[in-house]
Amino acid sequence: MAYWLFKTEPDTFSIDTLAKAPQQSTFWEGIRNYQARNFLRDQAQVGDLVFIYHSSCKVPAIVGIAQITEGAKTDPHQFNPESPYFDPKSDPEKPRWIGLTIQYRQHLPKPVTLQAIKADDAIQELAVKKAGRLSVMPVSEQEWHYLLAKSGVTH
Repeated sequence: MAYWLFKTEPDTFSIDTLAKAPQQSTFWEGIRNYQARNFLRDQAQVGDLVFIYHSSCKVPAIVGIAQITEGAKTDPHQFNPESPYFDPKSDPEKPRWIGLTIQYRQHLPKPVTLQAIKADDAIQELAVKKAGRLSVMPVSEQEWHYLLAKSGVTH
C-alpha cells in the first residue's frame, strides 16, 4: 500500500463534498501536470490511502482521508470543450490526462495545517513542506502515520 496527498480547493471540491457524494465517491479529474499525472498513472493503486488537503484557502491543511477504489482511467473532461479541464491538444487515440476514483473514509479529528507541517522538524520528506506545487504527491509511510497522530487519529 502507498500513501498520497491530493490537493483540492475547498471552494471547488472539499472533503465535505466528497463525504456527501453518491456512494461517497468521485472520479478525481482535472490533473493537468505531467508529474502528478505520472504518479496517478504509474504508481497509485486501488487500496492506497489518500490525505485530502485543502489548498488556496485561508488555512491550508490536511483535513481528511480517502481511499483509491478504481485505478487510472482516461479523464473524459479533456475532450469536452465546455469543461474547464478541456485540452485541445489531447487526442482521444492517445489521451494525455487520466484520473482515478476515490472514496471518502473520514474527516480528521483535527486538521493538520500547512503552518504546522512547515514548523515541524520531524516532517522531512513531505513535498508540500518543500515546494508544494503538485496537486498529487506521495507521502512516506512514516510521515503518514506521524501526520495521522498529529491529527488525533488513534488507530
